[in-house]
Formats: sequence, structure tokens, C-alpha cells
Amino acid sequence: MFSFKQLEAIYWIDREGSFAGAAQRLHTTQAAVSKRVKELESIVGEEVFDRSLRQARFTGKGVQLLQAAQQLLRERDLVMESLVKPETMVRRIHIGITELVAMTWLPALLSRIHQRYPHVTIEPDVDSGSRLLAKLGDDQLDLAIIPDAFAHTGLAVKPLAAVEFAWMCKPGTVASERPLSTSALANNKLLTQSDHSGLGRIVDRWLEENMVEQINPPVVTNSLLPLIGLTAAGMGISYMPKDCLRPLIDAGQLQLLATIEPGPAVPYVAIFKPQLKSVLVSDICLLAQECCDFSGMFTA
Repeated sequence: MFSFKQLEAIYWIDREGSFAGAAQRLHTTQAAVSKRVKELESIVGEEVFDRSLRQARFTGKGVQLLQAAQQLLRERDLVMESLVKPETMVRRIHIGITELVAMTWLPALLSRIHQRYPHVTIEPDVDSGSRLLAKLGDDQLDLAIIPDAFAHTGLAVKPLAAVEFAWMCKPGTVASERPLSTSALANNKLLTQSDHSGLGRIVDRWLEENMVEQINPPVVTNSLLPLIGLTAAGMGISYMPKDCLRPLIDAGQLQLLATIEPGPAVPYVAIFKPQLKSVLVSDICLLAQECCDFSGMFTA
């Protein structure tokens, strides 16, 4: 009969890609992890890993065992959620977030979760919206907080808040005191995020809907931080979160640009798999709705 410790060993070897990484996650030694794997191999009568390779690669039987481990560990966690009090629950939850969430209200969310679930460990994964959605589909995440810019068939979606964005540039970069038309935007170098980003998709969609033909090829980045830096350096204009960048605006490092056509809304949502029926994940979504605030940097 398998033990949960044995199943946790192969689960974390898969997640971390090595025996050493699994040992670190399980707060034990690499030798102890190897022992648990050998015990599993003794029970199933076959090797779980291909030991001819440097990296931990599952055999056919190992893949079957991993799938069983994922299901059994998930069911164990769900059963425990329904039985124990919030203050005694012990879980590890993986939350996918974008850079903007990490830069603004992530500390507030973690604080609220810790107050209610002091023994639950939260592991944030900061990535682009499309990659976080893929990780959610592959069960690498329990929950993703992303812009509502992607198809999410079969997933539960909880609305959070819309972020106020505005076109910005380095002061003096755009010589116009009047609101810019969409065609005037095209006369400038646009700084955008890639289509892996929810913001990138929203902006691209808005430009297409307003028939903006960009004269200059845009500068595309996969991260918000270089977008801020490039804009402040005068490399072009970009569509960025207004309130949390207010200190840079007030300091004269960024300038707000008025446009005739209002920029696109950027709504954020929390997404998870409803079939898992996790009370904890649902409750974290409620906490996210309560403390979702994009108005300042690193608010707690």
C-alpha cells in the first residue's frame, strides 16, 4: 500500500525536476526522497524513473503512478479542507499572478490569507497571463489572477476590479497640448507588451478596433518593468496603469497623454477549475475580491 509520503516524493520530483528539489520542498534529505522512491518501485515491481538519464525522467509506469499520486493528493487535500478549521488547515497553494498584481496588492492578499489560514503556504508564480492560464490547465496552479483577455471555457471566473490605464510618455516627448486622435498615436513609437500578456492583447485589440495603423514598428516587451523604464527614458509612448505610477507622474518622470478615444478597460479576474471543488481556493477568491486594489505600490 502506498503512503502519502511516497506519493508526495514523486509529485515534487515532477514539479521540481530533481530529487534535490523535491527534498527541499519536503523539508527532508535527498536520501530520504530516494528511499521513498525505491519503496514505491518495490511495491509496483518496476522502476519509476529512467536512471540512464541525468535528469529525473519518469518511465511509463512512473507516469501512471504520478497521475495517481496527483489525484490522491488532491482528494486528500479536499477532504481535509472539509473537516478542519481554517486556523488549523495545512496546505500549499500555488497562485499565478501578473507583475502588476505583484507590484500592487499581493502583500495585502497574502496578509489576509495568513490571518485566516496561518498554516497555509502560498507560493506565488509571477508570469504572463497566457502562460499562467496554461499552467492552470496543467494543474501547476490552483488559481490564476490575470487580465480578462483570454478564453476560459470550463473554468470558474470571479471578477475582481478594472485597472485604470492611461497613455504615457516621458515629459516633452509628444509635442501636443490637445487630446491625441488614434491616428496621432500611430505617429509615435508605441511600446507594448507581447500577446502572451493580457494587457498586450487588450491594447492590440483596441488598436485594431480603432483602425490604428502603426507607422513605426512597436517595441514589444514581455514585462511591465522594462515598459515603465523604456517609457520614462523617452523611447516611446505606452499604455500603463495610472494610479500605481502616480509617484513617477508627480515627480515629472512620466507624463499622462489625453486621447480623444478612451483607452481600453483592463479588467482583472480570478480563475480556477470548478471541478476541484476546493473550499480554500474559493475562499481565497473572495479574499482577493475584498483586497484587490491597484491604486498603490506594494499595499498591505
